[in-house]
Amino acid sequence: MSEEVPRSLRERANLQAGVITRKQALQCGLSVKAVEWKLKNGLWRQVFRGVYATSGGPVTRDARLWAALLYAGAGSYLSHETAAELNKLTDRRSPVIQVTIPAERRVVPPDGVAVHRSSRRAMTWRPLGVPPYTIAEETVIDLVHAATAADDVAALVTGGFNQKLLTESDLRLVARARKKLRWRRELGEIITVAAGGVHSPLEYRHDRDVQRAHGLPEPVKQARFRKPDGTNGFRDRYYPRYGGLVIELDGQRFHPDERRVPDRERDNQAAVTGATLRYGWSDVTTRACETARQEANALRHRGWAGVLRPCSPGCPAVAGAQPAGPAQRPT
Repeated sequence: MSEEVPRSLRERANLQAGVITRKQALQCGLSVKAVEWKLKNGLWRQVFRGVYATSGGPVTRDARLWAALLYAGAGSYLSHETAAELNKLTDRRSPVIQVTIPAERRVVPPDGVAVHRSSRRAMTWRPLGVPPYTIAEETVIDLVHAATAADDVAALVTGGFNQKLLTESDLRLVARARKKLRWRRELGEIITVAAGGVHSPLEYRHDRDVQRAHGLPEPVKQARFRKPDGTNGFRDRYYPRYGGLVIELDGQRFHPDERRVPDRERDNQAAVTGATLRYGWSDVTTRACETARQEANALRHRGWAGVLRPCSPGCPAVAGAQPAGPAQRPT
């Protein structure tokens, strides 16, 4: 029966990961009886109603993505977590395939598929043989709008810049085009700092709540250094003017366990010329003032003559700060 499949239908199936719709099969000249015969004899398999896989093997991830899109119909594209997967914004496969359709249409989603409706014209990638999906900037803004916490917004934006998948101008352009956008005020600040070298929500919270809120001096972000093996490493925050003080930010919530050995090597290397202060998630969220006081004391011992600023009335950073002593000459 394979030779009875019109060439145009075979070519279309090849571009859709082996998936076609009933309508496509009939448009290409296959009869209703031929379609039913193939399904009955297991040559084709129904993935969703009216959408068929044309091979007898397991339905691949690409085939399932195409099936969801073809089921959703004209004007649809992959979005949200599924687009994040395709854009390499995440290495996690979205358990539910996310599809966006035009606002004027209605589609009842099958199991394993979520359908969003939108009245705007999103920017999408449409490479040959790949189901259309939103570009990285559109995807990030979709996920920002769905986020329930500002830290999740920071994770999305800093992660995209860290992987060099976003541009500041395009991300702001997409954000401005949204009539409704949650976290709009926070997003503007996060984009600025992420484009300037902030690589994680923990770094964002440290710079905002520990450093800037308490008037600490500006460090060098992502300072490059040479490892003993000749390769390059990066220190989260570095004060070359103040004794080579290094601040490393390693929150377990956003910092994987496999980084521990490289981090230890980095700390040991930093100790040759200066010293390292290492902080985790709770240090910069629930104990930001105490952390600022500790950093200020470390900086004072290395020549900083600045004044610690209270972040609020009764700020414990100022209440427990050491008085400034004679400044040491920076090394």
